[in-house]
Amino acid sequence: MMTAATRSPELICPAGTPAGLRTAVDAGAHAVYCGFRDETNARNFPGLNFDRAELHEGITYAHDRGVKVLVALNTFMRAGATGIWKRGVDDAVSAGADALILADVALIAYAREAYPWQRLHLSVQAAAATSDAIAFYRETFGIARVVLPRVLTLEEIDRLTKATAPCETEVFVFGGLCVMAEGRCSLSSYATGKSPNMTGVCSPPSHVQYREDKDTLVASLGGFTIERFARGEPAGYPTLCKGRFRANGTEFHLFEDPVSLNAVELLPRLIEVGVSAFKIEGRQRGRAYVAMVVRAFRRALDSIAQGREFDVGELRALTEGQNHTTGAYKKTWR
Repeated sequence: MMTAATRSPELICPAGTPAGLRTAVDAGAHAVYCGFRDETNARNFPGLNFDRAELHEGITYAHDRGVKVLVALNTFMRAGATGIWKRGVDDAVSAGADALILADVALIAYAREAYPWQRLHLSVQAAAATSDAIAFYRETFGIARVVLPRVLTLEEIDRLTKATAPCETEVFVFGGLCVMAEGRCSLSSYATGKSPNMTGVCSPPSHVQYREDKDTLVASLGGFTIERFARGEPAGYPTLCKGRFRANGTEFHLFEDPVSLNAVELLPRLIEVGVSAFKIEGRQRGRAYVAMVVRAFRRALDSIAQGREFDVGELRALTEGQNHTTGAYKKTWR
């Protein structure tokens, strides 16, 4: 149980579908983030995302309840095929998006020139992790907020937040954890030919296979064996960086354990250093999951703002494999 008495930042919540948007809004989100149903956003999975009419309706629903909508167009444009990204910017602005979340420097330049009044956020996909990089985006394009990579420590977040003001900082506090610097990973591209940085798909379902081998369930991605699960062992999704591999005669999770980020215990400290927004990952998650996580974090933030204690343990059951970590934020192995 922890306490802190200070102002509360924005709680930024995932909206993978129109129903998910309504769920997040009703559960207490200050803002939701979503994307179009195409390669312009980094969660380009079947069954997710919004068409143009759905975005208009979702923004109206959110705004009627005092909630902001941030539209992610955070993949990198393909040479000779930039039109779909630029149309995405045009349509998001037309729909009334409160901010655009962008990564590609050319798309940022387009958005700033075409819509000088539009609020722009720098996506975590841009991997801006130094004060010089953030200052470039702020001074050149008027970026209002930067979403920081999940590879930074609390001390680094503290220094960056102070050094880059008045540019706001936003950090992830719950959900999937990537061991790589976002926007810089090529593992999935190598295995499947589908790029998370350009087509918005990491470890795409179209390239996943499960097969039984005697008493073992074998999970593969793009023809590469990622995991072998014993009978009765919970079988996870074969994400490349979370697979078990053999190195130096030992089989183990070489890159990253299959655990979730859960930084709820660090909220008071992150608020203290001046972080402006907390982001929950999970646009591919179901409505029940979104509702529970958003309500729990909203309760925590409201309790902190009111100087009351809050429970840091209630989210544990919602983490991947019911295992969680504070990731690099508390980089104890240094």
